[in-house]
Amino acid sequence: MLYGCGDFPTDYEGISGYEQFRGDLGLMYLAQIEPSQGQLLALRIVPVQSRRFRLERASPTDAQWLCRVFNDLGKPFGTEVRFEKDHSLVLETE
Repeated sequence: MLYGCGDFPTDYEGISGYEQFRGDLGLMYLAQIEPSQGQLLALRIVPVQSRRFRLERASPTDAQWLCRVFNDLGKPFGTEVRFEKDHSLVLETE
């Protein structure tokens, strides 16, 4: 079961005062789950950018920035993502 995955796309475009949080960027989560146990087998994260209430793939620069943010925030939890050639992020397992 997935819960609290957020708005897709968001409706925060144009709200000022929180630009450092990059509200124009969003994420598509493509999870591969083993159905009988509900175990996460793989996770690909596709960065997107909202412009004029339309979604586009995020630029390589923005995707790399998101990768750094994920890795900085994930350190205390022992998680890491890898930046891929297609500008997606893949959760590292083991």
